[in-house]
Amino acid sequence: MKKIKIAKAKRVKIYKWSAIVLGIAAVLALILPLPLYAESPGEALGLQNFIKVEKKKPKIDGEFMITAVYLQQVNGIGAIIGWLDPKVDIETSYQVNGDGTSEDNYKINQVYMATALNEAKAVAYKAAGITFVRKFNGIYVMAIQQDSNFKKYLHVGDTITKIDGKSLESTVAIQKYIRSRKIGHALSVTYKHNGKTKTVTAKTVKIQGTKKTPGIGIALTDNVTMKSDTKVSANMGDIGGPSGGLMFSLEIYDALSPVNLANGRKIAGTGTIDKDGNVGEIGGIDKKVIVAGQEGAKIFFAPYVKPTKAILKYEDNHMTNYQSAKQAAKKYAPNMKIVPVKNFKEAVKYLETHQ
Repeated sequence: MKKIKIAKAKRVKIYKWSAIVLGIAAVLALILPLPLYAESPGEALGLQNFIKVEKKKPKIDGEFMITAVYLQQVNGIGAIIGWLDPKVDIETSYQVNGDGTSEDNYKINQVYMATALNEAKAVAYKAAGITFVRKFNGIYVMAIQQDSNFKKYLHVGDTITKIDGKSLESTVAIQKYIRSRKIGHALSVTYKHNGKTKTVTAKTVKIQGTKKTPGIGIALTDNVTMKSDTKVSANMGDIGGPSGGLMFSLEIYDALSPVNLANGRKIAGTGTIDKDGNVGEIGGIDKKVIVAGQEGAKIFFAPYVKPTKAILKYEDNHMTNYQSAKQAAKKYAPNMKIVPVKNFKEAVKYLETHQ
C-alpha cells in the first residue's frame, strides 16, 4: 500500500512540473517574436512632401499620394489578433524574406525604391519633352544562391560594375558575357560595397533552376540613374519597394509639364513602372485601397492585367490587383473610383478626360 502511495505522489509531482513547463512555454509563445509577420494597412502620403524639382517642392494643384503597407514581425498575441482582423494578413518569414534575412529584405526594398524613382523620372522626362540621359551604373545584387562561389564576397545591395575588367553597358550584356563561359570558369568581378570598390575572382556555377546555364549565382536588377539639366530629387526615408513607380511618374510629370493633371483632386494608386511606362502588379493592394480611402482619395489607380485562368492560378487569393482593389473599395471605400491602368499614358489620359 505504501509503495502505491509513493508512486502516485511521484506522478502528481511530474504532472505539476509538466504543467508548469507547458505553461511557461505557452506564455513564451505568446510574448516572444515568432517567424511570422503581420501585413496591415499603412499610410497614404502626399508625394509633394518627398519629391523636389529644382530643389523646391512641386507646385501642384491637388495631391498625388503614394500608398504603403505596414509589415511587422509578431509574437503569439499579435498573430492571434492579426488572424482575427479581416484587414490583416499573417505571412511566414519565408514569404516575406525568402532565403534571406529581414536586413536583406530591407536592402532589397531600398534598391527597388531607387530603381522605381529613376525609371519614373525617365517616363516623366520623356512625357514632358525634357532631355535626359539614362546612365547604366552596373547591376544590383538582389539575392545570392547557396552554392555561389561569390557568396562570401558579395552582399545584397552591392553593385557589380565590371566583369573581367570590362565595363558593360547593360544587364543583358553582362549576362551574355558570363554565359559565354563554361561552368567552373574563373571570373573577375569588380563591385562596390558600402562605397568601397573591391575585386574578387571565383568560378562560375550552374544557375539555380537551369540545366547547364553558367553564372555567378545572383539575382540582379539594373542600377541606373537619370541625368538632366532639370533636377528632380526624392528622399523617401525608410519607405521601400517598387510599388510607388506609377505615382512617382505622375507627380514628376505634373510638376514638369504645363498640364494640370491633379486639378485639385486627391489621387492615390500603386504599381511598378519601367522605362517605357508599363505598369506592373504589386502586393497588398487591398490594404493600400483602405488607407487611400481613409485619407480622402477619390481616384485610385490599380495595375491591370487580363484575368485569364493561367494568370489567376498564381495571383494572391486568385484575384488580379484590379479585382482585389475593386473588392476592397466596395467594402471599405465605396466613394473612391478604382481605375485600371496598363501604362502611364492611360493614367494621364484618364486624368485629362475626367476633370
